[in-house]
Amino acid sequence: MKALRHDATALYDIPGPKTERRHKMYGAVSTLIVLALVGWILYLLFDTDQFTYTKWMPFEYTGIQELLLRGLGNTLKAFAMAAVLSLVLGTLLAVGRLSDHKPVRWIATLFVEFFRAMPVLVMIFFIYVALKMEPLAALVAGLTLYNGSVLAEVFRSGINAVERGQREAAYALGMRKTQVMTHVLVPQAVRAMLPAIISQLVVALKDTSLGYLITYEEFLHAGKLIASNLDYDLPFIPVVMVISPIYIGMCMVLSWFAQWVAERQRRNPKTEAADVAPAEPGTLLPGTQ
Repeated sequence: MKALRHDATALYDIPGPKTERRHKMYGAVSTLIVLALVGWILYLLFDTDQFTYTKWMPFEYTGIQELLLRGLGNTLKAFAMAAVLSLVLGTLLAVGRLSDHKPVRWIATLFVEFFRAMPVLVMIFFIYVALKMEPLAALVAGLTLYNGSVLAEVFRSGINAVERGQREAAYALGMRKTQVMTHVLVPQAVRAMLPAIISQLVVALKDTSLGYLITYEEFLHAGKLIASNLDYDLPFIPVVMVISPIYIGMCMVLSWFAQWVAERQRRNPKTEAADVAPAEPGTLLPGTQ
C-alpha cells in the first residue's frame, strides 16, 4: 500500500507490524551497543584513575587556564581568517571554472584539482619551510588553498544543479550572464550548498590543530605543553578530555549556525512562493462565448 506524507513529496511504503518490530529491535540493539561502548570507556578511565583530584588539580591554576584560553583564541583567529579567505578563493575559482573563456576555465580547473589533491599538512609544511612564512600565515595559507579548492567544486556543483530552465528563461528575458548568476542561479543554489559549505568549514576548524606541528600556539599546542609538564602517568588523557568537548562544541555551533541561516532563508519573502488566488469567473475575452 502506498501513502503520501503531508510534509514530503515522495511516496513510501507504510511499514507493517513485523517491520516496525524489526526497526525497534535494531534501535534497541544499537542503543545497547553504544551504552556498552561508553561503559567500557568509563571503566578504563576509572580503572586508570583518570578522575582523581590529583590529575585535575593543575587545571585550577591561572597560568594553565590562561594558556588554554590563549590557544583557543589563536585557533579561532586562524579559523576565521582561513574561513573567510577560503570562501573568497572558492568563489573566484568557481567563477573561473564556469567561465566561457577556455584559458580561464583550464587554469581554474588545474588550480582546483592540484590543491584539492595535495595533503593539507604537506602544503602547510612547504609554505612554512620553503617560503619561510610565519606559523600563522603558513597555517592559514595551507588551509585556504585546500578548503578554497574544495569549496570551488561545491559552488560549481550547486550552481549547475539548478534546473536548466531557470537559466534559459533568464537569458530569454535579456539578462546578462552576471545577472543570471547573481539574481537567479546563486540564490537558488545557496540553500542546497549550505550543508556542504558548513561541513567544509568544520573540516577547516579541525585542521587548525595541524598548526602545532609548525609551532603555532593554537589550542592543541597549548594542551601538548600542559601534558608534557605534568608529572603523573598518562597525562594526555585529562588534557584530551578538556580539549575535545570544546572542539566538539565549536563544530556544533557551526552546525547550529547553518540551520539558523537555512531557517532565515525559508522565511525570506524573496524565496517564498507567492500565494495565488483561486480561479473565479471573470469577463470573457473578446470573441469567446
